[in-house]
Amino acid sequence: MRFTKAFIATALAAAVSTAAFAEEVKVIGVSIPAATHGWAGGMNFHAAETVKRLEEVYPGLDFVLATASDPGKQVNDIEDMVATRNIDALVVLPFESDPLTPPVQAVADSGAWVTVVDRGLSVAGIEDLYVAGDNTGFGSVSGDYMASKMPDGGDIVVFRGIPTTIDNERVDAFTAAIEGSGINVLDMEHGNWNRDDSFTVMQDFLSKYPKIDAVWASDDDMAIGVLAAIEAAGRADIQFVLGGAGMKEMIKRTADGDAMMPANVTYPPSMIATAIELTAVGLTSNAPVSGSFVIGSVLVTQENAMDFYYPDSPF
Repeated sequence: MRFTKAFIATALAAAVSTAAFAEEVKVIGVSIPAATHGWAGGMNFHAAETVKRLEEVYPGLDFVLATASDPGKQVNDIEDMVATRNIDALVVLPFESDPLTPPVQAVADSGAWVTVVDRGLSVAGIEDLYVAGDNTGFGSVSGDYMASKMPDGGDIVVFRGIPTTIDNERVDAFTAAIEGSGINVLDMEHGNWNRDDSFTVMQDFLSKYPKIDAVWASDDDMAIGVLAAIEAAGRADIQFVLGGAGMKEMIKRTADGDAMMPANVTYPPSMIATAIELTAVGLTSNAPVSGSFVIGSVLVTQENAMDFYYPDSPF
């Protein structure tokens, strides 16, 4: 009987110890769009690599990584993380701002930490931490370059991304930067950061406007679609296309002096790694990580392009 009681006591102690350890493990959900375009492909790569690395660094953390090809799937992913994994924190790059705002608000209301990356939500103040590129700076740098490249003004068309807060910030800053420069925006449409969509939109622009001096594609994936449409139409009036985000193929074209791609503006997809790491630090230490972490946008020209060329990068 004594042996049995001792055995039971030992077993209970072990169970309590195991339960305490289990309670110490915190779960971070990471919800991001699928690799629907090049920038998102790079972001997916960095997210997966960071999760794998941090799981080894932090034994007290568990990660749930989900990718979604549309807003509805992303909403379901987040709700599933809450219901089945009881996540302690959520790192989310919204597919679109409006539909993702209510479910992320619900996560915040549950008491979980929320880190929002890049595209932002349609209601301010939900997140504990916001990590993004400098979208206002991205638009300003792009607009300033266009104005300097076209000192006598001219007619341009503008490509917007997916309807999000960051797209609004970029376009508003770009518009402000070219104000008074003599640059006239003939048209502005959403290319959704997608090559095929942008090819179709550019075809429409080319049929509507017999003369276009330049294009602000605002994204390298969209720039690829734009350039393909220009080439297919055999148009020689367009002087250059300005993309953005630093796709390695486009950076190389700038480095090589390609007249159609004379510059680029940085917006690194590796920002998702920064967001996940800061969230992990916040859950495992007393280090203050709340607030905003903004990564600046830099103008890339032929002179400095090789400083931003990473041939082994997925993007």
